Amino acid sequence: MQRRYALAALILSFAGLAAAQAPYPTKPITMIVPFPPGGLADIVARPVAEAMSRDLGQPVIIENKGGAGGGIGMGLAAKAPADGYTVLLALSSFSVIPEADTLLGRAPMYSFASLRPIARITADPTVLAVRADSPWKTVKDFVEDAKKRPGAINYGSSGNYGTMHVPMEILAQDTGIKMTHVPFTGAGPAVVALLGGQIDAVSSGPATVLQHVKAGKLRVLGHWGSGKLDALPDVPSLKDAGYNAEYAQWSGLFVPAGTPEPVAQRLRAAARVAANDAKVKEVILNAGSPILYQDTPDFEKYVQADVRRMADVVKKIGKVE
Repeated sequence: MQRRYALAALILSFAGLAAAQAPYPTKPITMIVPFPPGGLADIVARPVAEAMSRDLGQPVIIENKGGAGGGIGMGLAAKAPADGYTVLLALSSFSVIPEADTLLGRAPMYSFASLRPIARITADPTVLAVRADSPWKTVKDFVEDAKKRPGAINYGSSGNYGTMHVPMEILAQDTGIKMTHVPFTGAGPAVVALLGGQIDAVSSGPATVLQHVKAGKLRVLGHWGSGKLDALPDVPSLKDAGYNAEYAQWSGLFVPAGTPEPVAQRLRAAARVAANDAKVKEVILNAGSPILYQDTPDFEKYVQADVRRMADVVKKIGKVE
């Protein structure tokens, strides 16, 4: 009997060792996109997930978890098991939400230390989009009208302190205008509301609005970057228009802190393959958002700097309930 137990224990030991040494990944991976379909995060995530699936040999399945400017999905990713089977495709609201939660006196949905950067995929200045039938032809038209009618112009966003809210507040702070903020669950619903006439404007990544610009339904007045945008070369920057307003909407991959180093490195390699995949580049570029890849070390530094800068912006915005 003792020999039987000893043999069983030995078999279990070998089974555990084999499982521990099994090559990652051995099952499908979930990629949390913390916004509804239709926005920049979703537009980037789908071709990237497909390319990573091919490289990893396992499906990378998109799960859209929108709400709270991306905070709900990012919070879910931060609390997921650190085993490599949950990946987050976040936008630059990542750098804002914990600071905003603290400002509002509530427990942050996640902490910066709870998610580990893997790679940046894109980084675009947001653009100011209005309906094509609107009376504004330039940023100056928009700003001057907002000065004459404080609070009359309303704009949509993906949620308080999100990537569509912050740039509009930066513009408002610089120009002294007052607009009415209407938060939605993501960029997709906000753009639908703009097209339907429920709101007057959005600040969004080019990829979210470009198809509607090409269709003649929306007009882009300016962008929060510097120089020219490849997708919209005739659109001036806000700086060129005389305003001191800059903001970049980036997208990047994260995993829960504590993810084993070999697993994180395997995901890093898959992300690099995806960012250099010709089909991924084509899909994202056609959407208006070129790849601006950063590998893990540079992306970690980029995120740390962005977190520091956005902390000051949030404090200037103040409490938004």
